Amino acid sequence: MIKAFTGKVVSLKMNKTAVVEVVRRKPHPLYRKLIKRSKRIKADIAKDLTLTLGQTVKIVETKPISKGKFFIVKEVIK
Repeated sequence: MIKAFTGKVVSLKMNKTAVVEVVRRKPHPLYRKLIKRSKRIKADIAKDLTLTLGQTVKIVETKPISKGKFFIVKEVIK
């Protein structure tokens, strides 16, 4: 099963790499209140995409590209 997430671009300082923050909401195990949990994922940028900070993008899992990169930016949502 291929993982796919949507998140916000928070950094473009690396070459051909975007850092995407994925926020998910999960219930507290005891109190059941929804808690926000976020993760910053490094994603490879395709040649034809131009990204800016704050854009919402869809990322999908792929084979390892480097030591810390396992996702690629598939499309820009906003």
